Amino acid sequence: MAKVKSKFVCRECGYVSSAYMGRCPVCQAWDSFAEVRAVPAAPGSGRPSARGGPAASGPGRGAVALSEIPAGSTVRLKTGLAELDRVLGGGLTPGAVVLLAGEPGVGKSTLLLQAAAGTASQGGRLLYVTGEESAAQVKTRAERLGLDPGQLWVLAETSLPEIEAVAGGGGWDVLAVDSIQTVTIPELGGQAGSPGQLRECAARLTALAKAAGTPLWLVGHITKEGHIAGPKLLEHLVDTVLYFEGERDRPLRILRSFKNRFGSVNETGVFEMTGRGLGQVRNPSELFLAERPRGASGSVVAPVLEGNRPLLMEVQALVSPSPLAMPRRQTVGVDNTRMSLLSAVLEKKAGLRLYDRDVFVNVAGGARIGEPAADLAVAAAVASSWLDRAVPPDTVVVGEVGLAGEVRRVGRLKERLAEAARMGFTRAVVPGDEAGLTGSPGRMRLAGVASVQQFLSEQFDFRPGRRRGSPWGGRGGEQGPPPGGAPGRTGAGRALPPRPDPDEGGAFDLEGYPGCEDE
Repeated sequence: MAKVKSKFVCRECGYVSSAYMGRCPVCQAWDSFAEVRAVPAAPGSGRPSARGGPAASGPGRGAVALSEIPAGSTVRLKTGLAELDRVLGGGLTPGAVVLLAGEPGVGKSTLLLQAAAGTASQGGRLLYVTGEESAAQVKTRAERLGLDPGQLWVLAETSLPEIEAVAGGGGWDVLAVDSIQTVTIPELGGQAGSPGQLRECAARLTALAKAAGTPLWLVGHITKEGHIAGPKLLEHLVDTVLYFEGERDRPLRILRSFKNRFGSVNETGVFEMTGRGLGQVRNPSELFLAERPRGASGSVVAPVLEGNRPLLMEVQALVSPSPLAMPRRQTVGVDNTRMSLLSAVLEKKAGLRLYDRDVFVNVAGGARIGEPAADLAVAAAVASSWLDRAVPPDTVVVGEVGLAGEVRRVGRLKERLAEAARMGFTRAVVPGDEAGLTGSPGRMRLAGVASVQQFLSEQFDFRPGRRRGSPWGGRGGEQGPPPGGAPGRTGAGRALPPRPDPDEGGAFDLEGYPGCEDE
């Protein structure tokens, strides 16, 4: 019998050590090593190759010239969900291994079950392996979702040898494992989800799928940091990595592709969680703007890109006096560091007084914006709330903002404006160099701005140092003058006595200066 050896594998990065270590020398993670028992293969045997037999040995054995491989058209298998097929690149490719990851409760199992039922309803035989639920629970969910199971078969099993026995001899068109963290190899040792178990189970299932040319779905858990649980090898091993994102208290769900050997990684799918499962959102822009308040200050529409798809999202901002010594800067759907940077630009370059104000920014509908093309829209929303003046409801704002207050170009502007025109918008504020864009869609009027200062001046008639009612605090002017105040005046606008020049021998009269009356 082969001798069993123990090794220790880091759960975070997959580093292997012969002895236990308190801290990983590669990723610097503490207490991340798990013991894994490895059984060496018997002499003369090798790991199965993608063809199902032992790996070929010797120089040139099994190699085929690329020019001699016959070209053939790949027929993709549809899942019945157009949004999912879009992200996959047109459907499932034979032999492709797809890893679907997401937070607990976001709807991974629901999405996979709907995709499996859609494939099975087209005549394909699909084996759904569940390690977290019983077969009866899967049937109950399918009935609740109103799915037609067709040729959908369910196997409630966590032992990999048992799964291989059923999957290897059934002639299945699609395999699905929910989830890979629950599958174990009994003779390997270690608990389910350990790095050694994940690595070996994923490798054997992948080899099985490649040998049979059967698409394989793997559902994966994520850690509290948002990464896929297990060694990084798991992501390298599969062909496609999909992340399913969303918030539990909101119905919106977004499917993103972070790796795809058979399609683009720039596609996204938008779903909405309902009582009947996940519904496809054909027009996401309409969903995001459905409850937009028209004519309200602090509300700006930004055309952004989600992968290759242009979407219109509403950016909301609220600026209010802060009772705290350190005013708050909080965001939902926008990077907080980016918003703090834009607040500093507005204060330094545009003259807005924000150092004693709470600033809140939110992307309506639970969406997230990760690209800098929405910088100008965020800055416009903050300025609109500060001045209590609304941006015209037929206007979209797009542009990246630099630290000098300049407005920079963004990519694929024509597609963004085409989506805005389709949704009924007639005016767009764009970077200055793009104002002469030819072929603008519809009747879209373009207004080019070169800086944030120019935008505030043209859009809100705002100029630093100019006191005219609302430019310094809305309709009542309650927020006072710009930072530093006007020369010779206090924050309330009261005139101060002139200060004599000490070099000319004049004396200071402190009476009348704030905080100096009693000295």
